[in-house]
Amino acid sequence: MKIFITDGGSDSFFTAVFEAYNQSECAITSNNQIQMSFDSQIIYVAADQRKSARVQRGISKYDDRAIGDILLVLRSGDNMKEQIAYEYIRRILERKTPINKAYNIPEVIIFNELKEKVTGEIHNMKGFMRFMESGNGAYYAPYAPDHDITDLLMPHFARRFSNEKFVIHDVRRKIAGIYDGHDWVIGYAGEAEVYLSEYEKAFQTLWKMYYNSVNIKERPHEKQMKGYMPVRYWKFMPEKN
Repeated sequence: MKIFITDGGSDSFFTAVFEAYNQSECAITSNNQIQMSFDSQIIYVAADQRKSARVQRGISKYDDRAIGDILLVLRSGDNMKEQIAYEYIRRILERKTPINKAYNIPEVIIFNELKEKVTGEIHNMKGFMRFMESGNGAYYAPYAPDHDITDLLMPHFARRFSNEKFVIHDVRRKIAGIYDGHDWVIGYAGEAEVYLSEYEKAFQTLWKMYYNSVNIKERPHEKQMKGYMPVRYWKFMPEKN
């Protein structure tokens, strides 16, 4: 079995699709820690713009929306995302028609479920993101999303806080979106330390006091809270710390 390992980029993935398509048994992944059988052949795939473009043209010929959906799935934190996207592409090319609503095809169901997890987290973080005022006056929002979505969130918050400077820090992937009041960029953040302003510390204290005052201990509503606000987001919310 041939295992094509990509560098995690979209062009490397579409290049791997080009190389793998005529193979009878193969897998595509960006996970270097994948468990392999003794007869596995490892092939590291470098991005080839020509091959990548050729595959994307072939997909778009039958479904002009599929590339956008595939790129969303490739942002997933699921270790099987490349293989799931590859199987979806194969079905499009075999049927020569859009298949995004073909719910009788297992590969389509799995693909759509993964895409919805990514888009769902984007939607959630637009409401759950918590910004704090740093010591230099800029706003800082740490979070640890399941999926690689920081650059997809930046346009929303740049419009919302168009006159403010802010940083959205994905602590899991150690990257950050930085907005200077005019433009935004994505960069490596590492183990950045942020010091809060005195105003922010006082505000968080007041917010916790308010939260405790409205939370009736005799009538806990943890189950309802988990329904509205997934537990994995609580770490970065002042009211839950």
